Amino acid sequence: MTALVASAHDRMLRAKDSARTIGLLTSTQKTAALQAIAAQLDADSHDIVAANAEDLERGRANGIGDALLDRLRLDDSRVAALSAAVRDIAELPDPVGRVLDERVLPNGLRLTKVSVPFGVVGSIYEARPNVTVDITALALRSGNAVVLRGGSAAESSNAALVASMRAALATQGIDPEAIQTVDEFGRDGARELMRARGLVDVLVPRGSAQLIETVVTESLVPVIETGAGVVHVVVDASARADWARDIVVNAKAQRPSVCNAVETVLVHRDAAPRVLPGMLSALKESGVTVHGDEQTAAYDTSVVAATDDDWAREYLSLDLAVRIVDDLDDALAHIRRYSTHHTESIITDDAASAERFLAEVDSAVVMVNASTRFTDGGEFGFGAEVGISTQKLHARGPMGLAELTSTKWLARGDGQTRA
Repeated sequence: MTALVASAHDRMLRAKDSARTIGLLTSTQKTAALQAIAAQLDADSHDIVAANAEDLERGRANGIGDALLDRLRLDDSRVAALSAAVRDIAELPDPVGRVLDERVLPNGLRLTKVSVPFGVVGSIYEARPNVTVDITALALRSGNAVVLRGGSAAESSNAALVASMRAALATQGIDPEAIQTVDEFGRDGARELMRARGLVDVLVPRGSAQLIETVVTESLVPVIETGAGVVHVVVDASARADWARDIVVNAKAQRPSVCNAVETVLVHRDAAPRVLPGMLSALKESGVTVHGDEQTAAYDTSVVAATDDDWAREYLSLDLAVRIVDDLDDALAHIRRYSTHHTESIITDDAASAERFLAEVDSAVVMVNASTRFTDGGEFGFGAEVGISTQKLHARGPMGLAELTSTKWLARGDGQTRA
């Protein structure tokens, strides 16, 4: 289905050309295209899983680690979850053409501000084949073409997924060139994507802190920055012991390899005797290794002595840093120093503490009495997510369809001229 091309630049040119027609698709046409993609993914599940097995085997041989292997893994149920997410996106309201502002000037000129597609959305990511599908579906639903660089660890998986989705577009009479990958061009492809100003309108990196920093500092294309997740849970003096135990275990152990998993728990000194024994026991039962300060270690002999580096670590594994703090001021100071501004949660029965935490913590998502694992586009009702932005521009937190649109002003006049 894809004619041979000489370079990543050629692929991006094709995406740019196709973006004109993708941006003009009706909501009904985009819904049908996504439904076709979901059906094709289901039909191709066996081939996709077989391609993923090649990546897993190569990853184990290269020693990429359990956290990345978990993110890389696809089985029939995960492919089914991907197609289900695409179907959810297909049914979401079309973000294109929303009227965001309108006014009439004193001279009668009528102004309307509407949402429009970016054009071409690029993404650079690592060992996350789900991102291949999620970003493509979100891009198409918001009227954009997409250029993907998914990394060598998932190259076989991504190739199978892209082939499946392009085939689905062709069945709907939609230009399959709207979905491009530059994986086969390796690091050169990634560099070209970062320098494709004029061909790619916005670039979204997802992956390690090192990858994100590289894209942010080297890209000539505007970047929506997604960040690492040094995520905190504060156990306040009034916290219910059962809530503290259940929320912390869920936030750490439900899926430790993701950016919204908690990495540091700060326990108020007054709550520690009541909360820590049960919490530490439950964490141990869940296979979590606790890295704690001396005061935390006094509650359980299995606690590993924490170093200064532990407070800044995004473990992405069954490891957790725990520190006892003097009060809420101490907890907030710790968060200001070490947070990556992703997600923070407080467990408390004190309304004043809850409201202060919500007001003072400067992160993309701030929670009260809830697991940090809810910071997720799917959980927020977006169907899927482009990523979780930790920047402070138009997109912050889980990014869905609206964050893949820009705006333009429409002016309708009756012969007005400016004096």
